[in-house]
Amino acid sequence: MMNVELVSRQTVYQADAERVETIKSIRSKVRMICGQCMQRPVRVEMIDGHVYEGTIVHMDNGHLYLSVPQYPSMQRSFWNPYYNAYAYNNVILPLVLYELLVITLLS
Repeated sequence: MMNVELVSRQTVYQADAERVETIKSIRSKVRMICGQCMQRPVRVEMIDGHVYEGTIVHMDNGHLYLSVPQYPSMQRSFWNPYYNAYAYNNVILPLVLYELLVITLLS
């Protein structure tokens, strides 16, 4: 029989209940708004200042999935013999719902 050491676990962070409820409320509100903008072109600004333009293609409980065009400058550094500049080359970005700051309809 092998001895199993019990490891002491110490919590280093725990969100207080009020903050958890605030985040849940924000996430719910943003999810409802994003649902109304599904398949429409939008500009999304994140809390950290990053801005993305694309089309909302999906949502789940905690993420918004934004289809953004992949421009040639975004291609990997190696040569791709199958790359066609006119092909459908969108990238899907998963964005965290409670980190969204501004959503603007583009059309």
